Amino acid sequence: MNKVDFFIVGAPKAGTTSLYYYLDQHPDINMSSVKEPNFFSHKFINKQKLYYQTKNVESIEDYHNLFNKKPKDKLIYGEASVSYLFYDVAQSIKEYNPNAKIIIILRNPVSRSFSHYLMDCKLGFVKDSFSNIVERRSKDSDSDLFYQQYIELSKYFNQVERYYQVFDTNNILIINYNDFINDTKSSLFLVADFLGVDTEYNFNSKKKHNRFSIPRNKFFHFMYSISFIRRLSYLLLPLALKRFIKAVILKNNTKPIMAYKTKERLKDFFKEDLIKLDRLLNSNFTTWIK
Repeated sequence: MNKVDFFIVGAPKAGTTSLYYYLDQHPDINMSSVKEPNFFSHKFINKQKLYYQTKNVESIEDYHNLFNKKPKDKLIYGEASVSYLFYDVAQSIKEYNPNAKIIIILRNPVSRSFSHYLMDCKLGFVKDSFSNIVERRSKDSDSDLFYQQYIELSKYFNQVERYYQVFDTNNILIINYNDFINDTKSSLFLVADFLGVDTEYNFNSKKKHNRFSIPRNKFFHFMYSISFIRRLSYLLLPLALKRFIKAVILKNNTKPIMAYKTKERLKDFFKEDLIKLDRLLNSNFTTWIK
């Protein structure tokens, strides 16, 4: 196959899963069979021993084998690994494909942080309160990783700047998460135009992926929080049955509200970073915290 043409690099909890599935509908696009192969970041993830325990793709042969699901005529190849934004892999991607295109979706850093925390609570990875994690950084390495995932991943300036230092501006597309959610059709038009594929394709964007949900009761929460059971069911069960079980176990619900003090602290914390980001991108992301 040809080399992968474009990369959705993040941010986490900013609509990348939905974008991955929408683009996979397009007849001219072949998305990787695994949503987050983490091929360019697996060494960083393994070194940190990140608690998600994802199975990352580590060989170029296995990586390219993820793109064999569609006929190869007139296709461009893409993948979505949100770890590529935080870890320093921009140069590695550039060396792999100098003409690669980069898509970055940015979400209000305060909202993104809390959404990431709620996801990890549902998965059983974190027991501490969000306020405690924000207020203090424990010397315990696990707590440091929680702080990294919720807070440091939301400091966008250095992460985005790395790509602008390596890639031509025309090869980078920045999407505001609010625009993506409020007018998905227009955002998909921009992405298709950026990638050079048919912009008239009628994407089915009604289904929202990775929406907030919680287990229906304490027993389901206990079962769902056991990562071994989740991984085993993912490997052994057919897709239709997995979807049915998730529908039984999980329910959509109103998100918990972040403590006012914590929210204001985060606004103040991210302010300077967003000011620098606005200067870099000639944008107005600081309105998120006003």
